[in-house]
Amino acid sequence: MSLRLVEVVVPRSSIAGLTDEIAADGVVDVWSYDVDGERGMLRILVRADRTETLTDELTSRFAGVDGFRMMLLPVEATVPALAEEEPVEEEALPPWRQKGPLRISREELHQDLSEATRISFVYLVTVALSTLVAAVGLLSSSVAVVIGAMVIAPLLGPNVALSLSATLGDTDMAWDALKANGAGVTTALIISVLAGTFLSVDPTVPEIAGRTDVALGDIVLALAAGAAGTLAFTQGLSTAVIGVMVAVALLPPLVTAGLLLGAGETHLAYGAFLLMAVNVTCVNLAGVVTFLAQRVRPRTWWEAERASGAVKVAVASWIGMLILLALLIWL
Repeated sequence: MSLRLVEVVVPRSSIAGLTDEIAADGVVDVWSYDVDGERGMLRILVRADRTETLTDELTSRFAGVDGFRMMLLPVEATVPALAEEEPVEEEALPPWRQKGPLRISREELHQDLSEATRISFVYLVTVALSTLVAAVGLLSSSVAVVIGAMVIAPLLGPNVALSLSATLGDTDMAWDALKANGAGVTTALIISVLAGTFLSVDPTVPEIAGRTDVALGDIVLALAAGAAGTLAFTQGLSTAVIGVMVAVALLPPLVTAGLLLGAGETHLAYGAFLLMAVNVTCVNLAGVVTFLAQRVRPRTWWEAERASGAVKVAVASWIGMLILLALLIWL
C-alpha cells in the first residue's frame, strides 16, 4: 500500500481542533509538535490515493496564513504493516477520506517535472552523453546500446512536462519545457551531425534503416509509448523505467537523422526527421489525454477554467499536427 507523510506547519491555535478532525476522518495516523511560540507542526500519515484531497483541503484553509508550510514525503514502509481498509460508502466520507485517482499527487508531479525542465550543465552533458551512446548503438546496430541511451532518457522530462503544463494551464512550465526541449534537441542534433560527418555511416544497417521509413503504424506505436510512459510517471516509477518506454520514440530517431544528415544522406534524414516529428506529436498528445484520464486537475476552479482553454488548444494543435504528418507519410 503506497503511503505519504504530509508535514504541515500551522498556527498553534489550529493544532488541537485540526488534529482531532483529521484523526476522526480516518487518516492512518497523526502526530503534533510545537515548532515555536506561535506555530505547531502536524505529521500526517496518509494513503497515496488520498494525499491530493488532503493537501488541497489544508492549502485552502491555511494558504493565506503567515508561516504556513507543507511538505510531502514518500514513505517506503511502515511497521507494523497496515491492515486493509474496511469498505465504506464513499458518499459518507469527508473529502480526504474519499479515494482519489490511483496516482501520485499533483504537487509531486509538478515538482518532479519542474526540475526536469531546468536547462543546466548536467542536463546538457546528459543529452550529449546519451546522444553519443545512441550514435554508437545505431552505427554498430546494437539494440542493447541503443536501449542504454533510452535509459538515460534526457528528453523525457521536458516532453512530459509540456503535457502536464497544458493539463494544468501552467504557462511558465510550458515555456520552460519548450526551452529545455529546444536546448536538448539542438545539442543532440549538433553532436549527431558531427558524428555523421567524421564517421562512416552505413544507412543499410537495421537500427538506422528501420528509422528512416515511416509508416502509419509508427503513429500507433508512439501513441502507446506516450500513454504508457505518462501513466508510469503518474505512478512515481523510476525515470529509467519510463525512459525505456518513451525514449524509443524520441532520441534514436533524432540521432539517426543527425547521422544521416552529416553523411549527406538528406533524403533518408528527412524520413528520420519525419519519424521524430510524429513521435514527439504523439507522445505529447497521448500525455495530455493520459493526464486528463488520471484526473490531474488544477486545485482551484479559476485555475481549472484557464486550464480548460489550454487543454483545448493543446489537443487541437497536436491533433492538427498529427493529421498533417499522417498526410505527409501517406503521400
